Amino acid sequence: MANFTLDDVRQRTYKARDAWWTVLLVDPLAARLVKVTANRTRITPNQLTVAALVLGLAAGACFAMADWQWLLAGALLYHLSFTLDCMDGKIARLKGTGSVFGAWLDYIFDRLRVLACAIALMAGQYAATGNVAYVWTALAVVFLDMLRYMDSLEIFKVRAQMRSTLAKTRREAESLELAELRAGGAAQDEVGARLASAERTLDEGDAEDENRVVGEEAAEKAADAVMQRGLYTRFPWYIRIRDVLMRGRIRPHLFSGIEFQMGVFIVAPVAAAVVSGAIIPVVAVSAAGMLFFELVVIYKFWMATHAYNRNMAALEEKISGHRDRLPAEEFERIQAGAGTSAG
Repeated sequence: MANFTLDDVRQRTYKARDAWWTVLLVDPLAARLVKVTANRTRITPNQLTVAALVLGLAAGACFAMADWQWLLAGALLYHLSFTLDCMDGKIARLKGTGSVFGAWLDYIFDRLRVLACAIALMAGQYAATGNVAYVWTALAVVFLDMLRYMDSLEIFKVRAQMRSTLAKTRREAESLELAELRAGGAAQDEVGARLASAERTLDEGDAEDENRVVGEEAAEKAADAVMQRGLYTRFPWYIRIRDVLMRGRIRPHLFSGIEFQMGVFIVAPVAAAVVSGAIIPVVAVSAAGMLFFELVVIYKFWMATHAYNRNMAALEEKISGHRDRLPAEEFERIQAGAGTSAG
C-alpha cells in the first residue's frame, strides 16, 4: 500500500483557487478521507464517482419525503455526496490515475444528481403543499444549472483559444525583433539582453482562469495577464480583494455553481426544516447570487476580448513592420518556427 501524508494530499490535490464552500466546508474532511482511501484501499476515482451519484440519489429520495427529518437527512447526504465527488478528482491527481472517461463520467453524474435532487425536492414539497410554485422552482433550478455549466465551458474554450493565439503571435513578434537586431549587426550582448527581457515578460502575470491546467506554458500565463490588464486598471480594488481571497485559496467568483447547488440542496432543506416554506426564498437568493456573479464573469470575459483584439492588432502591426525590414526567407522561416512552437 502507498504511504501518502496529509501534506501530500494538500500539496498535490488542492486547487490553487476553489469555491469557498469547498475550501472551508469540504476539503478539510475530503483530504483526510483521501489520505485513508489512498493508503489503505484500492478504490478508484470512478468508483468514488459512482458512489457520489448513489448518495446523491439517496439524498433525492429523502427530499421527496418532505418531512423535516427527511429534509435534514437529505441535506447531510447531499453534502457527503459532494465530498465524495471532490475525493474522486483528488485521488486521481494523487495517484495519477485520472482519465478522459473519468472526467466525462464525473461531469454527467454531477448533472444527473442535480436533476434528480431538484425534481425530488420540489416534487416532495408540491405533494405536501399543492403549491405549483415548486414545479416552476424545479424547472428554474435545472435551467440555471444547465446555463451556468454551458456558459462556463464555452468561456473556458474561447479564453484558451485567445490565450494560445496571443502567446503564439507574441513569440513570433519577439523572434522577428531579435532577428532584425541580428541582421542589423547588433552586438551579441544587446540581443541577449532583449531576449532576457522577453523571457521575463513571459514569466510575469497570473492567469485568472480558475481551471488552469498544470504545466501550462509561461507565455500563455502572460497572455492571460495581458487580457485582464484592462480590468485591473479600471477596478484596482479588485486586485486587493482577489489577493486576500487567494491567500486562503478562495477564488473571487464567490457564488458559482457549487454555492448555488449547496444553497438549493443543503441550505434550503435545512432552512425548511426550521421554517416551513423557506425553500423557495432560499433558492431565489441562491439563484440571484449566482446570476450576479455570472454577469461579472461575462463582463470580465467581454473586457478580455476587447483587450485581446487591441493586443492582437498591435502585434500584427509590429509583425508587419518586421516583414518590410527582413529578407522574405528569414521572415517565413521565423513565422514557421513560431507556429510550430505554439502548436
